[in-house]
Amino acid sequence: MPQPTPRKDPLFTVTADTLVAVDFRPRTGNRPPGPYRRLLAVPGARAFTAGNLLARLPMGMFSVSAVVMIAGARGSYALAGAVTATGLAATAVVAPWTARLVDRHGQARIAVPATALAALGSLALVLCVHLHAPAWTLFASYAATATTPNTGGMSRARWAHLLKGDDRALHTANSFEQAADELCFMLGPVLAAFLCGTFFPEAGTLTGAVLLLTGMLLFAAQRSTEPPARRHGGGAGSPFRAPGMPPLLAVCLATGAVFGSMEVVTIAFADAQGHRSAAGVVLALQAAGSCAAGLLFGALPLTGPASARLPWCVAAMTALLILPLLAAPLAGSLPLLAVALLIAGMATGPTMVTTMTLVQRRTPEGRLNEGMTLAVTGLLGGIACGSATGGWTVDHLSPAAGFGVPATAAAVALMISLTQCINTVTDSNSRPMH
Repeated sequence: MPQPTPRKDPLFTVTADTLVAVDFRPRTGNRPPGPYRRLLAVPGARAFTAGNLLARLPMGMFSVSAVVMIAGARGSYALAGAVTATGLAATAVVAPWTARLVDRHGQARIAVPATALAALGSLALVLCVHLHAPAWTLFASYAATATTPNTGGMSRARWAHLLKGDDRALHTANSFEQAADELCFMLGPVLAAFLCGTFFPEAGTLTGAVLLLTGMLLFAAQRSTEPPARRHGGGAGSPFRAPGMPPLLAVCLATGAVFGSMEVVTIAFADAQGHRSAAGVVLALQAAGSCAAGLLFGALPLTGPASARLPWCVAAMTALLILPLLAAPLAGSLPLLAVALLIAGMATGPTMVTTMTLVQRRTPEGRLNEGMTLAVTGLLGGIACGSATGGWTVDHLSPAAGFGVPATAAAVALMISLTQCINTVTDSNSRPMH
């Protein structure tokens, strides 16, 4: 039976006094795919991204799980904060060394055994808490997890290898990785609090270790997208000595203190309200606000240098972090605090995007991985300081007063960014005209 031939032209007809045009032409779907869809269409991208996300999710679980587990068993948020701070500080020291080995010998060859060692450290921490071992064993066990590779950094290195020469696509990849970081830190605390509150206090740490090792094995198995190992570094100088890098790393340190203190203080506040298991949801709302604002910020057609935008972003973060400080003592309501943290989180995303953009631009050519590792090291060092300070404030003052710690850290970041912006303008004005 012959099939009707589709019309190539619109059909015109008349009803009463109205001319009607009906277009029977098939939809061809000429709309070009979005940037993220094009990004994930790169051969091998989805496979290594899936494994990396699975390995990265525990990064948002371990600190919350450790705080809940240790504070519940030992009755001290100061001890819990100090243990997590020690582990993060150890990571800040070990991370550049691990990243250098990964660059020199390859991701699969170094990342898998390093991850296995970190998983054993998590298992040792669980056993020490469960068996009521001396406090120093908690510090030693959590410090052993410092060998965990920088999963986000390795993923960014793969994108840089696959998209070499395509700056537009690489910018999309960096935005995607930042959103992935926020997503993991949004879902990780929720999962950790749920596991620790629903099953047993050690469940969050055990699950995180399994996810980390499984995800890393899947990620390392994707050898086709792995960047080649570099037996020696380039001739460029150290990123730490690059012009403008030290103040940027100081901003990372202060911003990390915001994250670390906010985590411990929020858990303590939720516990004081009798809703410890809800702390993960509250922290997830902060990460959700940061993720949404970061994606929107990245889509805006911004003009002008990033160095001039950084103080504005940090100023917004400082102003919005006053909201939790006001909401906690005035209302004492966890839902109100959750709303305040959601709004406050909307400024952290743009701040991180702008800071990382400046780090990439100021890192010497051929040393991008090292420069990004230094930025992450600064963040981890700040998180360690913030966790310890937040835990001490909660124990010696109150959970509500603890929200003054992240607000103060943000104010310090603002002063540093303003100084950096002034120095940049001064340097630009003092350069001779050609």
